[in-house]
Amino acid sequence: MSSSSHIPTPPNELSARVSKVAGVGFVAFLALGFVSCTWLLLSGKVEMLPTKLTREAMLEGDVTHKIAKQLSKAAVPERAAELERGASWLMLRDTGPRVRSGCQGWLFLTDEMRINRHAQANAATKAGVVHQIQQRLAKRDITLLVAVVPDKSRIASVQLCELRRPAMLRDRVVLWVDGLKKAGVAIVDLAPTLQPLGDAAYLRTDTHWSETGSAAAARALARQVQVMGISATPHKDFEVKIQDQARRPGDLVRLAGLEWLPVAWQPLPETVATTQISEKATEAQDGGDNLDDLFGDDNLPNVALIGTSFSRNSNFAGFLQQALGAPIGNFGKDGGEFSGGANGYFNNPAFKQTPPKLVIWEIPERDLQTPYSEVIDWAK
Repeated sequence: MSSSSHIPTPPNELSARVSKVAGVGFVAFLALGFVSCTWLLLSGKVEMLPTKLTREAMLEGDVTHKIAKQLSKAAVPERAAELERGASWLMLRDTGPRVRSGCQGWLFLTDEMRINRHAQANAATKAGVVHQIQQRLAKRDITLLVAVVPDKSRIASVQLCELRRPAMLRDRVVLWVDGLKKAGVAIVDLAPTLQPLGDAAYLRTDTHWSETGSAAAARALARQVQVMGISATPHKDFEVKIQDQARRPGDLVRLAGLEWLPVAWQPLPETVATTQISEKATEAQDGGDNLDDLFGDDNLPNVALIGTSFSRNSNFAGFLQQALGAPIGNFGKDGGEFSGGANGYFNNPAFKQTPPKLVIWEIPERDLQTPYSEVIDWAK
């Protein structure tokens, strides 16, 4: 056997030159990234440690993960990530770690199909929080009604195709809802309402329900309010106008990092005809002189809606007002997850000065088993 077979073949001249250029380019990119991240750190915009640091957060890597996520917003890493996401989509039809592709252009949020650490303990903790809030409200003669919004991947499962939703998620809403019902909390699982609608209940390129789904959910909640013997006030009549079809940018396209691409290169765009719901003009609104109504509490809604971006999408608040026959105060918060909307409302002067008779708390299924990180701080 010849010993020369173990001698590596030296690179040719072209390969040697290209490798040097690639090396210099890579080092320059790392240097730019380092400078960009350092600048962001020195700006004071990066939160190094959370206000409430826990031992579990340190051991599980949550602290370093949060810092890395903040540093990824620096100019150079962010732009590089955009380019990578665009190239991966155009060449491989890859939608990244936060979004998954189903059938016929349908997109799904990865969070809906994730198995959370300490899932059951997290769900029990949040159920306990809801029960505590219900008891605190009851002491003020305020009723709480909880509405659980099912995952898009549960209702529009026909569009999952090769995607698989973990079997252990099948009963998580039923178990959570049943537990709170036994504790005396009024709660509605909206899955039985939306299931017959199938994929028509949700938007194709967005995490949220369609107007078909939100309108059905609103009617179901209004029926429950009626069963509870609560009358929403002040009574109003509403008029409905359907707008022309128009393109609706989906938030899943943004989460996939593809919204900066030309529309023709993005996932198949979605068009919808939005509904405009407004109060009908009345004699008092046109110049009546009932000062008690105009300046007193009689003209304020006695129903408040708290929750997430589901409350702020596809005209859910409008459909709910129409179904209740009365205006409502919408305090939903985009990105609020389990606690954000509640925190914002219970510390809002509107709640303290003019408390409602009914609080409707909309909670997405995907947030039931996540950690209870943003504690509801209800100021006395």
